[in-house]
Amino acid sequence: MQFGLMSLNDHIEDPNTGEYELDQAGRHRSFVEQGVLAEEVGFDMVAVGEHHFCDYILSSPPVVLAAIAERTSTVRLATALTLAANLDPVRMAEDYATVDCLSGGRLEIALGRGALSLPYDVLGQDTGRSREIFSESVRILQRVWTDECASYEAEFRPSFKDIRVIPRPVQRPHPPMWIGAGSSEHSFDFAAELGLRLMIPTIFGPASNFMDNVKRYKDKFLAAGHDPANLKIATATHTFVTPDSQDAKKYWYPYYDAYLRWLEGLVAESTVALPLNFQAADLIDEPAMCGSPAQVIDMVGKVKEVADMDLHLAMFDLGGLPERDLKQSIELYGREVIPAFAS
Repeated sequence: MQFGLMSLNDHIEDPNTGEYELDQAGRHRSFVEQGVLAEEVGFDMVAVGEHHFCDYILSSPPVVLAAIAERTSTVRLATALTLAANLDPVRMAEDYATVDCLSGGRLEIALGRGALSLPYDVLGQDTGRSREIFSESVRILQRVWTDECASYEAEFRPSFKDIRVIPRPVQRPHPPMWIGAGSSEHSFDFAAELGLRLMIPTIFGPASNFMDNVKRYKDKFLAAGHDPANLKIATATHTFVTPDSQDAKKYWYPYYDAYLRWLEGLVAESTVALPLNFQAADLIDEPAMCGSPAQVIDMVGKVKEVADMDLHLAMFDLGGLPERDLKQSIELYGREVIPAFAS
């Protein structure tokens, strides 16, 4: 099993001081430094989210990943998630192929529709057709990366014939592609149809909630004749690790609660309905992972028993958590939790 460091780069005040520790520029620089630290302490991947027009302030993952690429040599560089429905897929192919080139073939891309309606509204897209737009965008991305000279009859962007997307990605036939899937069976089926990897949002629910659809994905993936070696499952959790477990939840709770309350307000402004639980008191024991390294090892092990995942993403960077505590948590996880799962 591999481990990734994940951030969506929210920018909210420290709930204890009511102040920002870092400005927006500092938050971007912080994640570059986190990526460097992640490689040093044993993470296999760093993954960044993408949002637009809100206080999730990371809107350009390929730029941030390229910055991390120049400071690292082995860690995989990924997204979690790229908003494929809101981007032109041909330009997306060029941007992320550039990251693959600069990093020496370390890019992985996870693709999703997104949970917020604001990007669709601002960009003049119909949220009612987000599934169709997303499906077309992913198919085009896979096509132009795979075929040296590609053609596509498109509905939501101009069709094209015999174009060659430059630069070509280093990894062939294309960098690993993941589909973010939650409650919709369609997303699981879509990933299986195209032979792509699967990322499930265990941040907001135990892994057991997704297992019926994961089995559906695996069955359809293999029935379609895809290479079993590319059948991969990823999970993710909000995470906080401290040397002493006694005060871990007491200390972390205000940050976790502030983040979830802020997120609930953000989602409430969206026209996309999400059946999510935003109560820190309900989530802090499970699915969140908060405690000493030994406790977190046990929590990861329990998810592994249920989901048999190939990749687990830990999200430490949320809620205005001070940089000192953030870095300590990442270091403890890398040096003490990850080695417990070395095969």
